[in-house]
Amino acid sequence: MFELVCVTNRNLCREDFFKRLQRIAQSDVDKIILREKDLAEEEYLNLAEKAFKFCAGQEKKLILHNYLSAAKKLSQSKIHLPLSMLEKNPPLREEFEIIGTSVHSLEQLKKAEALGASYVTAGHIFKTNCKKDLAPRGISFLQSICNRSHIPVYAIGGINLETVSMLAEVKSPMFKGICIMSEFMTCENPKEYAQSLKISLKSV
Repeated sequence: MFELVCVTNRNLCREDFFKRLQRIAQSDVDKIILREKDLAEEEYLNLAEKAFKFCAGQEKKLILHNYLSAAKKLSQSKIHLPLSMLEKNPPLREEFEIIGTSVHSLEQLKKAEALGASYVTAGHIFKTNCKKDLAPRGISFLQSICNRSHIPVYAIGGINLETVSMLAEVKSPMFKGICIMSEFMTCENPKEYAQSLKISLKSV
C-alpha cells in the first residue's frame, strides 16, 4: 500500500494545533510524524502526550521525532531521528522497533541502512517554501535513491496536488509513500485534501 504521511509544523497552523491534528487523524492519512523541533524536551513531551489523546481511536500511527527522552517516557517503540543523531548513537537501533531517518544523498542512504534504519524520507523533491534557498533534488534523485535502497523510501518536499502526479515517473518497489507538511497544516479541509491525494496516488 502506498502511504500518505503527514509531518507536523504547528507554527504553520491557522487554527488550534490540536484541533488540526485531530482533523488530520480523522482523515485518510496513514501516519503522522510529530515534528516540532523548536521545543524544549519537556515542552515536546507535554505536546506529545496531548497529541496521542487527540489521535486516540483513529488508528493512526503517531511517530515521535527527535526527542529520545520523550519517546522513552511515553513507551514509544517508533521514532524518526536526524541521521546525525543515529550516527552518534548506533545502540538506539536496539531500543526502538522502528527508526526512520532523513537522507539527501546516496551516501547518506547507505549510512542509514548500515545503522539499521527501518525506512528513510528522501528529499526535498520539489521546490518548497521550507527550503527556499536550496534547489530541489528532483525526480531523478528520488529514482536513484529508490534504486539503491533496501528499505522503504518516502518522498518529501514540495509534494502537493499539483506535483504528486509527477511521482508516477518513479518506478521501484522500494518507493512506499509521500510525506506532506505545509499543505496539511494550512489546507481548509484535511479530510478532503487527503482523499484527493489518495485518488492521485492511485496512478503512482
